[in-house]
Amino acid sequence: MRTPSFLRDLLIALVALAVVIALPTLFHSPPLRDFIIHACAYGLLAMSLNLLIGYTGMVSFGHAMFFGIGAYVFALLLQTGGWSIPAAFLAALAATAVAALAIGAICIRLTEIYFAFLTLAFQMMIYNVILAWRQVTGGDQGLLGGIPRPPFLGIDLAHPSTFYVVTCVLTVACILLMRMIVVSPFGYSMRMVRDNAHRAGFLGVSVMRVKLVIFVLAALIASVGGMILALFVSGAYPTYAFWTTSGNAIFMIMLGGMNVFLGPLLGTVILSKLNDVVTTYTHYYGLTLGVILLVIVLGLRKGCLDVLVEWRQRKRQAVLAARLAARERQQT
Repeated sequence: MRTPSFLRDLLIALVALAVVIALPTLFHSPPLRDFIIHACAYGLLAMSLNLLIGYTGMVSFGHAMFFGIGAYVFALLLQTGGWSIPAAFLAALAATAVAALAIGAICIRLTEIYFAFLTLAFQMMIYNVILAWRQVTGGDQGLLGGIPRPPFLGIDLAHPSTFYVVTCVLTVACILLMRMIVVSPFGYSMRMVRDNAHRAGFLGVSVMRVKLVIFVLAALIASVGGMILALFVSGAYPTYAFWTTSGNAIFMIMLGGMNVFLGPLLGTVILSKLNDVVTTYTHYYGLTLGVILLVIVLGLRKGCLDVLVEWRQRKRQAVLAARLAARERQQT
């Protein structure tokens, strides 16, 4: 990873962070603040899933199980009253890492549709554990009773503005971490595995190790999104680990684009806004949203940012071709 590239990404991240933090204040809009927090949580889920799908070629139908594990472990530890927020956060990450290692070690041995459905099977197992362990998780009612937010290091997350700033900082830090992974030598190994796993193995890349490492890293980032959402709604619910949540994350990737780094984040914003608009104006939520998504997917055939980037590349190629043609005419 080149240092100038990292410094450029860091500068862009800091500018983006400053802009996002300032938005609710500039527009005096608490609903905008809530929308951004919601988008941050699900944006991390979608972007972490794209580390598997877009960069490693591992289509997972069960990625939301780590979203749910992070949310439930974090919330349960805070409800005991004996854990600080940073300690509960780290413990939830550790629990997610252990689960991801165990599940990933089994799933990565399969490829393509078999990998996808095995991750779905594990997700449904986690989901049913949440439903059955009613005395701990609350079952289908979710984890009730609220989540305490004890102050730490002078930071009081009980204040909405403070929680918003911390959410934005945490989200941008995770996105910057994912960017560092993607542009690092390990990121190029991921793309080699995606494009041709057999050839990557012949070139000395440990395919299984690459798959397992990125599986765990993606799970950890998804769990951060789950913890943000748990604090936001002051609870945790079985739907966090249900297959529809993974399906929504895949829709977000398809809408925004899987070949552009920030594509899934844009897809999250688009899908979240569509959800708000559709539920406001019609009772036929599923039918209307399905038709809109179908039109977008069939019309563009790629994510929004994918289409935009390809259009810019074609435009640049046309300009270069025109310049070359002009030079050839001048020489003749």
